[in-house]
Amino acid sequence: MNPTPTPPTPGRTAPSRRSVLGGAALTALALTATAAPATAATSSASDNSRPYKGDWPTEYPLPDGWLPEGIAIGGAPYAYQGSRAHGGVYRTDLRTGEGAVLYPGGTGQVAVGLKLDHDGLLYVAGSTGVARVIDSRSGALVTTHELSPAAGHFINDVTLLGGHAWFTDSRAAVLYAVPRGRTGGATRALPLGGDWVQLPDVNNANGVVGTPDGRGLIVVKSTPGELYKVDPATGHATRITLIGAADVVNGDGLYRIGRTLYVVQNRLNLISVWSLDRTATTATLTRTITDPRFDVPTTAARYGHRLYLVNARFTSPQLPQTTFTAVAAPV
Repeated sequence: MNPTPTPPTPGRTAPSRRSVLGGAALTALALTATAAPATAATSSASDNSRPYKGDWPTEYPLPDGWLPEGIAIGGAPYAYQGSRAHGGVYRTDLRTGEGAVLYPGGTGQVAVGLKLDHDGLLYVAGSTGVARVIDSRSGALVTTHELSPAAGHFINDVTLLGGHAWFTDSRAAVLYAVPRGRTGGATRALPLGGDWVQLPDVNNANGVVGTPDGRGLIVVKSTPGELYKVDPATGHATRITLIGAADVVNGDGLYRIGRTLYVVQNRLNLISVWSLDRTATTATLTRTITDPRFDVPTTAARYGHRLYLVNARFTSPQLPQTTFTAVAAPV
């Protein structure tokens, strides 16, 4: 997430537009290939490669004024989208595009990056020093983790690796490990070292995913647009060598399928697709994905052979009446 800071605005609890924006054809998608795409491999347990029917909508509405940024999808055809306006979570049925508020949020709350675990727990990056865990079935708030002071920190995105949910902090050189599950446990702050150099007054660490071997983390530094492999035991960060492009500037959400890494570059309105080498220390650009429906997409989640992205519309007025959508692109 790389928004221009705006004060929170109240969100609606249901869309003002009930019809599904389904008619957009996938043929509208423009794929600019620079090489043959990498072969997709298996994904994590919380993701999926299940088939879907071709008549499912490729675009659907979110509530007016929702201010979306994060999206998560598990094994069932439901997408969960967080709100920067009030920290709520909206659940959408991907088969119809219809949805409803799952978790209403509250005054002062923010929901940015999200990740859904196989046990139904939804881990939510809360921006102002906190992470929340929400039951994706009931919408109940399970717990809130205080990761850092609110000032000088921005808890931005999250991924699941091993026994922990790992959260990035865009304003501090640290990752946070939260134990997975309902029983809780002590959180851990992991300072970043090695090649990592924290830049002042900009968003640094943003999207995060696990490495293909399940032993490390890949973090995108939005400014100046770099990828890093991080050892979760020590915090040592190794800058990943990019081949085919100089950077991934405005890099936001990350999604990985096997050794194929998708980087959402929000204000560029594109997804860059990279092939990782065996050690995840070199990434080669294979193609880019653009779409006329992209309006500052921020994060991506997968269902079947589609990536679903929310349009954060950072370049548009962030008002209660501003409309928002999520769109699907083939992978």
